[in-house]
Amino acid sequence: MKKALEDIVVLDLGQIYNGPYCSLMLAYQGAKVIKVEPIKGENLRVRRKGDCHELLMLNSNKLGVSLDLKSPEGKEVFVELVKKADVLVENFSLGAMERLGLGYDFLSQVNPKLIYASGKGYGLDGPYADRPAMDLTIQAMGGVMATTGFADKPPVKAGPALCDFLGGIHLFGGITTALYHREKTGKGQLVEVSMHDAIYPTLASALGAYYSQGGKVSERTGNQHSGMATAPYNVYPTEDGYIAILCVADRQWKSLLKVMGREDLIEDSRFQTNVDRSANTYIVDEIVTSWTSEKKKLDIADALIEANVPHAPVNAIAEVADDPHLKYREMIREIEHPKEGKIKVPGSPIRLSDSPLKEVFAAPMIGEHTDQVLQELIGLTNEELQILRDKNVIRSKEQVIQKN
Repeated sequence: MKKALEDIVVLDLGQIYNGPYCSLMLAYQGAKVIKVEPIKGENLRVRRKGDCHELLMLNSNKLGVSLDLKSPEGKEVFVELVKKADVLVENFSLGAMERLGLGYDFLSQVNPKLIYASGKGYGLDGPYADRPAMDLTIQAMGGVMATTGFADKPPVKAGPALCDFLGGIHLFGGITTALYHREKTGKGQLVEVSMHDAIYPTLASALGAYYSQGGKVSERTGNQHSGMATAPYNVYPTEDGYIAILCVADRQWKSLLKVMGREDLIEDSRFQTNVDRSANTYIVDEIVTSWTSEKKKLDIADALIEANVPHAPVNAIAEVADDPHLKYREMIREIEHPKEGKIKVPGSPIRLSDSPLKEVFAAPMIGEHTDQVLQELIGLTNEELQILRDKNVIRSKEQVIQKN
């Protein structure tokens, strides 16, 4: 069965999380993604001893090419690849591609149909554009840390790399939109996504409270609703851990009261509507806590499933890593890696009924497919490849095998 992006060739210069996640989604939709790395590999490879598992999680279904873009010969080879490509993905620091002489203005002349996708911390222009950016710095600048943690404690970063991945998936959306546009016009274009831009809409609850209350708002609300506009909405203690419970509709609150055996509060004027309950958030939390603290979290979950009240036990990372639902949904995939043996990598959260993701194969070793790609795509001969190897412009499969 033909995949949606099966005929699309992607040059992936992505590193760490942002760019690689974008290109992973392209690969999972059938694109031929060529991961182009420096001779020693991208930054994520050296985070831990050997290829760190994060890299293995984000680079499945890609071909690996190792190429020195700082050398004249390496640039020449790369330009030839660009002529054959549909998409280029990069999330280098601002100006890095231009300093290499491989910026959008130049490459769009080399290939007018090229979709050049650039993921940046703060975008290509604006007051913050020149600032160095990583997920943590965007969380700090973008309001994530201001809204994470408890009011009487310092700001806290969100645990997951939200900004990197939100930037990556927005970049994926921009690329697929640009591909659709190219079908109509025959022209490529620059696709640009700022992590800082992408995180801004996620502050809807906090910003909604800020604007509606004339700028008076508690920034860090712990596990309560960021805008303090929904109650109950919290993480409550149990005998053996914690459970998240929230009621966004009045009927859910009434169902929760029945489960708790507190039908006496159904007609209480303090809790009639969500607005009423939000004005009495701390009293609501005391009522719910007095019930949850004497029960086990899975027993509570069973009762709330039956009552159709939104909830979830707070799972540890070990529980998430072995989650039966994620396995059923094939988001946890076990595959074979030539060095690491059996490893677990993510599947795709994007599902198309006519082209499901059937095969997931391991991330490439540094330069694993260099010879194959340069022969098939731009027609280099064995002699030409050997010359490039001798000059340390490329690293190929044989060198990877010898080193390992």
